[in-house]
Amino acid sequence: MGDEAAPENGFCRQHVAVLDRGAKSWKLRRSPLPETRGTAGVSSNLLVLGPGRALVEEGGAEPEAQRSWFTRDGGRTWREADTRTSGTAPVIPAGAVLATDCAQPAGARVDDCARERLVVVSPEDGRRRALAQGPPLGAHPRPAQAAEPDGSWWVSGTDPLSGRAAVAVSRDQGRSWAMSRLPSPTTEPGWFTAVAVGPGVVYAAEMGELKGGDPVKNPMRALHRSRDGGRTWERMWTTGPMAEPRTLLGIPVPGPGGRVLIGAEDREYVSVDGGRSFRPSGEGTAFTRRTPAGLLRHNAGCLYDISVDGERWAEFALGCEGESF
Repeated sequence: MGDEAAPENGFCRQHVAVLDRGAKSWKLRRSPLPETRGTAGVSSNLLVLGPGRALVEEGGAEPEAQRSWFTRDGGRTWREADTRTSGTAPVIPAGAVLATDCAQPAGARVDDCARERLVVVSPEDGRRRALAQGPPLGAHPRPAQAAEPDGSWWVSGTDPLSGRAAVAVSRDQGRSWAMSRLPSPTTEPGWFTAVAVGPGVVYAAEMGELKGGDPVKNPMRALHRSRDGGRTWERMWTTGPMAEPRTLLGIPVPGPGGRVLIGAEDREYVSVDGGRSFRPSGEGTAFTRRTPAGLLRHNAGCLYDISVDGERWAEFALGCEGESF
């Protein structure tokens, strides 16, 4: 057996990267996650909850094995937080993150959960509180973690009556929700729907297993567009056995006019007609997600791009080998 105190593969120490207000460069600060052997698996998540505030979560196979830590001073100090959902939140406050937990049976693992509910991760203390008024979706809603630029919050799921893909939006911080069904190409349940809001337009990428063609990771069934804030939808792109893009990493990236980018598994695709047709953009693939600071795109390795409008991007490096912090 190897030496537990000095394993051959060394130890792995997790860090968080912090860009303080007014700072010109990122700083690496130690995360509260425990030191692990170099080849040991680490399941963790970082939730940014506003200026200087964040929550680090450590996963585990069993709910009782999960832990989390909260900081309110940019990662200089951490304190352990309660992972359980306690109490209710009437609204989604500024800086909060939307997540889910198991409501039935309470505390069950994801695979054993019959019904999930929305919970608000508070920027005040990192605690989880059930959102008082959830959207009228099926048993397994999937929320976007951050609000869109217009302040709207989106959750995907299924229409309880038909079981077909649907989305819900709140424009009053989660006090009320409006649900709309998507014109899905299939009646079979999908995985989830990735929503992105652009100027005067909303795109909804319906994710799920595809029939025909070679199997793919992160399959996209269809791309829908709304020009009335999500009240009505038009299916712009239906994925077939061969037509690309067939996959999506993260969310669609809306641009001006009818421009929309899809970061697929093999490359990036661009449409200039609202998603009716696509061509390779000439760029490599990237995973894009919405953050409070804008759209964040991870290209490869230590390179990232950030954009406020989906058109102009600023590249920065984070965690490169030999980089000084």
